[in-house]
Amino acid sequence: MDKKVKQKVAFILFRILSLVVVGILFWILGFIVYRGVSAISWEFLTAAPANGMTSGGIFPAIVGTLCLIAGSVIVAFPVGLMSGIYINEYAGNGVVVRFIRVMTNNLGGIPSIIFGLFGMTLFVNTFGFGDSIIAGSLTLGLLILPLIIRTTEEALKAIPRSYRIGSLALGASRLQTVARVTLPMAFPNIITGLILSIGRVSGETAPILFTVAAYFLPKLPQSIFDQVMALPYHLYVIATSGVDVEASRPVAYGTALVLVAIVLLMNMLTGVLRRGFGRKTKAG
Repeated sequence: MDKKVKQKVAFILFRILSLVVVGILFWILGFIVYRGVSAISWEFLTAAPANGMTSGGIFPAIVGTLCLIAGSVIVAFPVGLMSGIYINEYAGNGVVVRFIRVMTNNLGGIPSIIFGLFGMTLFVNTFGFGDSIIAGSLTLGLLILPLIIRTTEEALKAIPRSYRIGSLALGASRLQTVARVTLPMAFPNIITGLILSIGRVSGETAPILFTVAAYFLPKLPQSIFDQVMALPYHLYVIATSGVDVEASRPVAYGTALVLVAIVLLMNMLTGVLRRGFGRKTKAG
């Protein structure tokens, strides 16, 4: 077979596979929208649940989910960013750094339920935080920390070494080079890791099950030491508990649709932020 024919066949195959992936994504989204849109109303989005969560709304669960997303990002992003900078810019390539990378990769492969058990033991019981937003945020922060570290490290690796050498040759210190040259250029790709982290945090059920989530709590939290409802756990409860299945099914699909919408909205906002940093870097 001619090389051009092989190449054309390969491109057609890759295009078909890409379309299949996109088609599956739209199939899932279409299914959720079709089943859940009937449950969406102003009351559903702004009211508290009632009647065994078969009626009312999911506003406390929405607020709880947003609190956990914000808390986990506040916990993990600065630590992951600084860790990635240290590994790539300061630590060299010795045994210690290789060990850190191996352990980071291993930490990223641990099942989320293990993080939940660890968070319950350390933050809920040992530190005495109880089932609370802070305990859940710290646990989820540990869950996404390896992802942020790895994406930060890879983003910094993509910056040509000549930029660092040029900055140092002009008299800048290593810290100034990182702060004013490499980090601003790498930040748009670092934001990608943040987007992936938000997507993972928003859908986790096992860690919050042990550290923060309440079965039925139709009120808003007053402090970081309060329990909250969360959309993933709320969806799990109404889909598996002993409530009326037929009555709760529209609520379950509506909750799933809202959760997907929140994830998409967060991704869009961080995507705008990413593009903004990218344009600022090119302009500079």
